[in-house]
Amino acid sequence: MPPDLLLVVLAAFGAGLVDAMVGGGGLIQLPALLTAYPATPPAILLGTNKFASIFGTGSAVLRFARGVRIPWKMLLPLVPVVFLGALGGARLATLVPPAVFRPLVPVMLAVVLVYVVWRKDLGAHHAPLAVTRARAILAAALLGGVGFYDGFFGPGTGSFFMFLLVRLYGFDFLHSAASARVLNVATNAGALLWFGSQLELLWLVAVLMALANVSGAVIGSSLALKHGSGFVRRIFIGVVLVLIARTAWQAYFAP
Repeated sequence: MPPDLLLVVLAAFGAGLVDAMVGGGGLIQLPALLTAYPATPPAILLGTNKFASIFGTGSAVLRFARGVRIPWKMLLPLVPVVFLGALGGARLATLVPPAVFRPLVPVMLAVVLVYVVWRKDLGAHHAPLAVTRARAILAAALLGGVGFYDGFFGPGTGSFFMFLLVRLYGFDFLHSAASARVLNVATNAGALLWFGSQLELLWLVAVLMALANVSGAVIGSSLALKHGSGFVRRIFIGVVLVLIARTAWQAYFAP
């Protein structure tokens, strides 16, 4: 296997492992693609990344569904919202450089981290809140915005989904991880629909990355189910710290 292809396949495995638990896999997988194929237009690499990711998130959903009760009744109305958001974000990504989002990402992640660390009981217990009309509208607006961000740029999407599900619906971190993967499948599908229909993706690379991403996702979701919400919370905090450092470097210091 050529070294560049080996790099992105290994990155896809690591991305699937982390992403299945707490999100953030895009910060492993997408930079590997950009490094391995620097002459390829970024939109093509974004689409290739989404193809690999949808298989990983889909396999994580199947694994989680065997271990926790996924709130399908609450999630299914949100699926078309985040799907359309990602579709719109992907369309914009073919017109505007996604790098315009970079300075905002570490700031948003830092706010999430501070809130989670400050509220030590946040996500510790699974106590779902009633789905009122007001809560449903607010969730659709916020989660739809995250979906748009995922189609346009993407890093940290799973972490943003998890935080909002914990905060808005009273989920613990384990159930929010499972539910966030459902929404991630929808956003990956929306972005992939646009990129795949408009661009010629790196299909061989995408297929090999998808296989590696699935392998990582199965292991990651199994670890989350085995060790529970406290473990997922700790991994969440660690991954968000890495995401902040990585995105801040890319936005403010990298040449």
